[in-house]
Amino acid sequence: MSWVPGWRGVWWSPSPGYWDGGGLASPPLPGWRAAAGDPRAGFRRAAEPGPAVPQGLIRAARKSGQLNLSGRGLTEGECLLRVQNLSFGAADRWWEQTDLTKLILASNKLQCLSEDVKLLPALTVLDVHDNQLTSLPSALGQLENLQKLDVSHNKLKSIPEEVMQLSHLRSLLLQHNELSCLPDGFGQLVHLEELDVSNNHLTDIPTSFALLINLVRLNLACNQLKNLPADISAMRSLRQLDCTKNYLETVPSKLATMASLEQLYLRKNKLRSLPEFPSCKLLKELHAGENQIEILNAENLKHLNSLSVLELRDNKIKSVPDEITLLQKLERLDLANNDISRLPYTLGNLPQLKFLALEGNPLRTIRRDLLQKGTQELLKYLRSKIQGMLLYCSPPVTAMTLPSESRINMHAITTLKLLEYSEKQAAVVPEEMFDAVRSHPVTTVNFSKNQLSEIPPRIAELKDSLCDVNLGFNKISSVSLELCLLRKLTHLDLRNNFLTSLPEEMEALTGLQVINLSFNRFKAFPGVLYRILALETILLSNNQVGSVDPLQLKRMDRLGTLDLQNNDLLQVPPELGNCESLRTLLLEGNPFRTPRAAVLARGTAAVLEYLRSRIPA
Repeated sequence: MSWVPGWRGVWWSPSPGYWDGGGLASPPLPGWRAAAGDPRAGFRRAAEPGPAVPQGLIRAARKSGQLNLSGRGLTEGECLLRVQNLSFGAADRWWEQTDLTKLILASNKLQCLSEDVKLLPALTVLDVHDNQLTSLPSALGQLENLQKLDVSHNKLKSIPEEVMQLSHLRSLLLQHNELSCLPDGFGQLVHLEELDVSNNHLTDIPTSFALLINLVRLNLACNQLKNLPADISAMRSLRQLDCTKNYLETVPSKLATMASLEQLYLRKNKLRSLPEFPSCKLLKELHAGENQIEILNAENLKHLNSLSVLELRDNKIKSVPDEITLLQKLERLDLANNDISRLPYTLGNLPQLKFLALEGNPLRTIRRDLLQKGTQELLKYLRSKIQGMLLYCSPPVTAMTLPSESRINMHAITTLKLLEYSEKQAAVVPEEMFDAVRSHPVTTVNFSKNQLSEIPPRIAELKDSLCDVNLGFNKISSVSLELCLLRKLTHLDLRNNFLTSLPEEMEALTGLQVINLSFNRFKAFPGVLYRILALETILLSNNQVGSVDPLQLKRMDRLGTLDLQNNDLLQVPPELGNCESLRTLLLEGNPFRTPRAAVLARGTAAVLEYLRSRIPA
C-alpha cells in the first residue's frame, strides 16, 4: 500500500463499508491498490448503514490533524479502526494534508480499540472516555508522542503494562472504571502532571508513585484505600491531592513535608486526628469533613499561614484552639455538626473570614438567634467580647501578687465572667479558684476534662450569676444538691461521667434550656427532666435508656432536640409522633425493629409522621 505524502490517519467506519459521497468514490491516486475485487469496495455502504460522518469533518481533519467523532453512537460490534489511504476529490490538495495528532472518540458505544492504533504515531491526544471499553490494546505503548490519554468512564479492569512506556504522557485519566490494581511501572511516566484514578476499586497504590516527581494533580478519591505510602511525599511538585471517600485511618506524617501542596482533600475517611503540617507553607485548602476527628490541636494549625479554606464538618471535635487566629488568610471555616460547646472569642480577629458554619454544635455561650444572623454579625459579637485584649492573658507577677493568683486567669474572671479550670486531670478544684472570684459575678464555669468524682460544693457560691456549667469528662457519679441551687442555670454539660440518675431537686432549675447527659450510665430516662418545661435540648445518647414517656414529652412544648442514639430502646411509642415541637429526633443505634432504618434516614419529620400513622384509632 502506498501513501499520500504528509497524511496518516485512522478512519472510522460504522460498518464494514465506508462512507460514500462527495470525493470518496473518485479515482484513486497513482500507486494506490485496493484489495482483490472491486477497487471501490472499501468505500461502499454496507447493507445496514451505520452513523454517517460528514465529509466536511473528514476534509477539515485532513488539514487540522484533529478528528472529533464523539457522541455518534459508534459501536465496536461493527466498527473497525482501519488505516486507509483515502482518495481525494478534485478540490483536495494532497500536499496540504497533515498527520492526525488528536483523535476524540468519546461518548460512543465502543467495547474495544483495535491494535491498529499503533499506525497513528503522531497522536498527542487520544480521548475515548464514556464508552464501554473493557480492555486497552497493548499497541498504545507505541504512541511515543502521546501526551494525553483519557479512558475514563469505561469498564476497564486493568491497564496494560505497555502504557507505562508512554514517556511523554502528561495527563492520564482513568477515573470511573473497575480497576482493582495499577501496574507497578507507574514510575516510568516521569513527565506525568495529572493522574486521576478516582472511582475505582483500588486497595493500594504502587510505591513507584514516588517517582512521579512532576505530578501536579493526583486524584485517589472514591476507592478502598486503607493507607497511603509514606513515599508519596517524594512528589515534590504535587499541588492537589484528593483522597476523599476511602478508608484511611491515618495519614503518613511525611505528607506534611510536601512543600508544594496547595489543596488536600481527606473527606469521608476514618481519620481520628490530623497530621501536623510543618512544611506545607503553601497549603490553601484543607478538607477533612466527615471523619472521626476528636481533637484539633494548635500544632495542626500553626504552620498553615496560607490556608484560606478549612473544612472540618461532621466530626467529633470538642474545642477550637485559640491558635485558630494564626490563620490570618482564612476565608471559609466549616465546623458544622461537631461537639463544640464553646468558641474562642479570638475567632473574631480573623480579618479575611467570610463564611463560618457552626450549626449542629452544642454551643452554650452564643445565643441561637445570633448564630442565625450570619457570619459577620457573629464575628462582630466575638470581637466585642475580646475588648481589645487577648483571651486568657494573666496579670503580671509582682511583689503584690499572691502566689496562687499568678496561676489564675483574672482577665477571664473579671472581663469574660468565666471561671476556667479544665483539662488539668485534677481530682479537685483548688479553693483559690473560688477565692479569686470574690465579688465578681461569674456566668460560666468550665471544670471539664479532669478527674472530679463530685461536683465542687463551693459552686453554690455562684448561684446568683451562674448560667453555664461544664463538668463533662470527669468521674462524677451523682449530682449534688449544691448544683440544684443554681436557679439561673440555662446550660448544663455532664457528658462522659458515671451518672445513673438525677435528683428530683433539679426541678428547681426552671430556666434550664440545654442539658447534655451523653455517655453516662442511665438505664431510665431521668424523670425530673419531664418537669423542667424550659428545656429545649436533651442529649442522652450512648446510655442504656430502655423507654420514654411520650405523654410527658408532649407537655414539653419547647423541646426541639431529643438525642436518644445508641441506647436500649426496644420500641418507639407511636405517641411520640405527637410531640410537634421536636425538630430533631435522633434514634439510631437502638435495638427496636420499627421504625426501620430507611424511615430514620429520611429525617425527623418523616419519623414523626410515621409514628403518628401507627397510633391506634
